[in-house]
Amino acid sequence: MQPVLMIFEDVHWIDPTSLELLTVMVDQVPQLRVLLLINARPEFAPPWPHYAHVTTVALTRLSRPDGAAIIERITGGKTLPEEVMNQILARTDGVPMFVEELTKTVLESGVLQERDGHYVLEHPLPSLAIPTTLHDSLIARLDRFAPIREVAQIGAVVGRSFSYELLNAVAGIPREKLEEALGQLVLSELIFRRGEIPHAVYTFKHVLVRDAAYSSLLKARRANLHAAIAGAFEQRFPEIVEAQPETLAHHLTEAGLIEKAVSYWLKAGKNAVQRFANLEAIAHLQRGIETAGRLPDSLGRDRLELDLQFTLGPCLIATQGPASSTAIATFARGRELCARLGDPPEYLQVMFWLATGSVIRGELPQAREVTATLLGLAEARNDRPMLINAIRGLGMILLFMGHVVDARELTERAIEAFGASSETEKLAARAAGQDAGAAGLALMSWALWILGHVDMAAARMAAALQRADAVGHPHTQAYACYYASILHALRGEPAIAHRHAERCLSLSEEYGFRHWHGLSRAIRGICMTMLDPSASTLEEVRDALDHYRSAGYQLGITALYVLLCPILLLRHEPEAALEVIEQGLSAANHNSERIFEAELHRLKARALLLCGAAGSETHAQLLLDRALTTARSQHARSLELRAAKDLAALWIGQGRRDEALAFLAPIHAWFTEGFDTHDLKEAKVLLDQLQS
Repeated sequence: MQPVLMIFEDVHWIDPTSLELLTVMVDQVPQLRVLLLINARPEFAPPWPHYAHVTTVALTRLSRPDGAAIIERITGGKTLPEEVMNQILARTDGVPMFVEELTKTVLESGVLQERDGHYVLEHPLPSLAIPTTLHDSLIARLDRFAPIREVAQIGAVVGRSFSYELLNAVAGIPREKLEEALGQLVLSELIFRRGEIPHAVYTFKHVLVRDAAYSSLLKARRANLHAAIAGAFEQRFPEIVEAQPETLAHHLTEAGLIEKAVSYWLKAGKNAVQRFANLEAIAHLQRGIETAGRLPDSLGRDRLELDLQFTLGPCLIATQGPASSTAIATFARGRELCARLGDPPEYLQVMFWLATGSVIRGELPQAREVTATLLGLAEARNDRPMLINAIRGLGMILLFMGHVVDARELTERAIEAFGASSETEKLAARAAGQDAGAAGLALMSWALWILGHVDMAAARMAAALQRADAVGHPHTQAYACYYASILHALRGEPAIAHRHAERCLSLSEEYGFRHWHGLSRAIRGICMTMLDPSASTLEEVRDALDHYRSAGYQLGITALYVLLCPILLLRHEPEAALEVIEQGLSAANHNSERIFEAELHRLKARALLLCGAAGSETHAQLLLDRALTTARSQHARSLELRAAKDLAALWIGQGRRDEALAFLAPIHAWFTEGFDTHDLKEAKVLLDQLQS
């Protein structure tokens, strides 16, 4: 493989998708024969980690000798009068492009004459002969080439790059004069050409050159040119209309053709959604919403904005989470627009988004009431996509509230409804943020594990992952991978859990899933410590949990707590474990998230026994009794087995072996599957000891 030099310039202006590609390239560079150079302004914050193979060099202003060297290169080695040289160096203040452009401005101004291999001043240097800013310098150069200035201005309206074909379509200039003007711009190095006419593409030397040309236009002329460019795209370049509707949207917006512009911003957003480019979709849709605000109040404007907000919702759910302030504001605005439009079809989904935000914030009882109402409305309206999501959403709420049997029944019902739906309905149900089929199977797997069907749970989770991969929807894949990582960690399979956590994290980093990014970091760190108790990853876990809570997220936090506590106990840190347990119990009481309440009581008993304080056995007995009562009330067989095993171990230490055997044996005997999992193996070992 030949060595390659790759250069990315002005990365502070990079679009989200290109930045994702660049981030992957930076990660892969050590395996390639590539020297990758990236330049950007100081405000650019690289999204990649501090790799050992990445070196950052801060570029300071040029020294006086370096500036003089650039001037000498531009003059072809011919010296300038000292007065002119000093003014150029003083006014450019070490900015390379300014040095270059100002030198060319002076050379083109006519104040200098070439003599015997150097330049001289024929007359004293006028006070305004040398512009004081880069912008003034660029304007001066354009003004000096009056015949070509108009061509540069038209090109600037198109953008940083423009094709000969498009320019010829809108300029209204004879071909010969157009080509002559373009040739002069190329010779002046204000623009560069790639390819040959009529297929040539021109690029301004720098965005500041383009900006200078653009700013020299009167506003009315700019608007007319933007409208002409948009019209040319629609009439002559249908492939751009289809692939880059945001380009037309921009020109139509600047032309003041607002309603048409909004429809193209919507199309651009939808195109980006289809590519899973959520950040680009958000940018296009928010620009469309901003543009729609320039229309007069009317139901038509409200309808246009609702289309934009409705497309924006799932993008925000994926990237920021449904409880983020931006997402909640979008959902609330959607509700307001629905009210003004008189209960349109989107109303139920918008209300479901708001309920989902409440779920993520831990407001489970309120969300349960709203979602139950939505379910009834969906049934009354025969709205199949909303019905699927409402059933699944209510099942999720009940699962986290600890009503596991009801949760299983609802998720089964949601999966059945999903299976009986058309592909169009299945796709419409994805407005909730993820594929309803994969999400329903993932939820059911947790319910089945808690109810004691541990192998059936693994099978449902495998089906969820398979469905997520089959539809190829990245946010669904991240969702399923996170649920899979928790399930396999609960089953005592940290290696499998770690693999799913890594994939969830990778997807989150690639597609900007902020919500799953923190959660996957936490479960990954927990799994790494399970595999190697000496690993120093717990600080990362704590940071991820703190970040999750500080963002206002609450749902599912107890699952991570009950996985973290056994590690702390193995590391003989019972005080730290008790602190985490108290946070979990507080969440159970405050948020009604009681899915792992029994496990929290069990772990608290273990932590107290490890502390060894006076009366710890008595207190532990009470906590284990409470854990058993809670687990039985929830029909949580897996959690009941754990509590029973710990209580039996406590009784063995008290010499109550027969009671322990009689108590543990029937609980273990209930299970008909999962005998190769950690919990059932431990219970079997304990029973064998008691029976020997």
